[in-house]
Amino acid sequence: MNQAIRNTWVIAIAMFALVLGAVTYVQFFVADELQANDWNNRQLYQQFGSDRGSILVDGQQIAFSKPSNDQFNYQRIYEPGGIYAHLTGYFSLVYGATALEDVMGEELSGEASELFIDRAMSLLSGNQPRGYSVGLTIDPELQRLAHDVLGNQSGAVVVMDPKTGDILAMASTPTFDPNKLAGHNTSQVVENYEQITSASQNPLYNRAIEGDLYAPGSVFKIIDTVAALESDEYSPDSVLQNPQSIEFGGYSLPNYTQGGCAAQSEATFDFALQQSCNTPFANIALNLGGERIREEAQEFGFGEQLSIPLRATPSIFPEGLEGAALAQSAIGQRDVRVTPLQVAMMSAAIANDGKIMKPQLVDTVRSPDLEPISSPDPEVFSTPTSPEIANQVTDWMVGVVDQGIGNSAAIPGVEVAGKTGTAELSVPGQNNSWFTGFAPADDPQAVVSIVVSDVDVQTGGQIVGPGAKRLLEAVLNQ
Repeated sequence: MNQAIRNTWVIAIAMFALVLGAVTYVQFFVADELQANDWNNRQLYQQFGSDRGSILVDGQQIAFSKPSNDQFNYQRIYEPGGIYAHLTGYFSLVYGATALEDVMGEELSGEASELFIDRAMSLLSGNQPRGYSVGLTIDPELQRLAHDVLGNQSGAVVVMDPKTGDILAMASTPTFDPNKLAGHNTSQVVENYEQITSASQNPLYNRAIEGDLYAPGSVFKIIDTVAALESDEYSPDSVLQNPQSIEFGGYSLPNYTQGGCAAQSEATFDFALQQSCNTPFANIALNLGGERIREEAQEFGFGEQLSIPLRATPSIFPEGLEGAALAQSAIGQRDVRVTPLQVAMMSAAIANDGKIMKPQLVDTVRSPDLEPISSPDPEVFSTPTSPEIANQVTDWMVGVVDQGIGNSAAIPGVEVAGKTGTAELSVPGQNNSWFTGFAPADDPQAVVSIVVSDVDVQTGGQIVGPGAKRLLEAVLNQ
């Protein structure tokens, strides 16, 4: 063999090895990275040409794909759009996938690793692979009612079954129509997106679990109360100092003026919760210390990245608090921030004998022939307190509704346990208004958490307490 032929063979073998190495590198080492790259739309275009699975509520499709007469085979449809928008999210050529369309994307597209055998069988049989359906824990009537309760206000509602963690309703307002972002006319989709996001309150945020979190106000006193009873410093019979203000040099923390706090200079836990007095709980925090309150908040889920499977932003109770900062934080002000889901979990712990079940939005995943593939079992998330303390706090929360400032949530013939909250905002007269609670108190069927933001005290009170009553009544009347 002469030198020229030998060199040609060496070059050919080297090029073959180079190509084989490049293919191996791409397939086995960077495939996932390339697939997830924001500039790679190939997979998204491929998925628009497939029969993506449905998202179901009570057996009815709220997101599904129907055949389309364009370069793509299917068009994603959302019905009714706005009510479920923050749960389904959208599946867009321009903006990708969000919410369940994102986190359950592998199941909906039929590409999850555990579905490999089914996908392979479809290809071998010559059938087009089809996506799997995802059924939700949501109750459709409660979901509609939750949106009706919020009306035109910016806010959120979470309704949970405290015994299982199933989310029965999750509403966020303002909302949007995901159909406007799922179209195949990309210029129109961009125009719709700009119109949606130009609103003063961005409708794309699911305010129940993400976005700019809320100051919790007095609903945080549930955690103060548990922390006190868990310590050796307090008992259910403790007498709490109830001054009309606490002075910190140049700062004064006043008592709540909308209730009856001024009637007593010393108070029981029962009275302090009924009237939502600030100074007793500020004093509890100052006595126990900021780290003890923070540890209790963590037991309830603060700081935890939740997956329900939507990803929930962790709630915040800052480190290193003392003095005025700790006193303000103990009544749910300053830099304390929560999601409505977190507040629902706080009430769920009290309702469920001190145990929080992991919140869950997905009930089951089914194959195209309706065979169940997966269904999550109820799972304990944490146990922040004992049944004895939970039952004691329940009794006091019943007093908030029966005899205190939460009486707008009262249901005739039913014991409702609840806690109100008003968190002052930077704009004078504007607040976050809260209600959280459960019913019946002796055998809770549902936990409710409601917040509306940027409202005055009177407007907020007319929405959250009566709204909780309507939602709890709807559960009890089923």
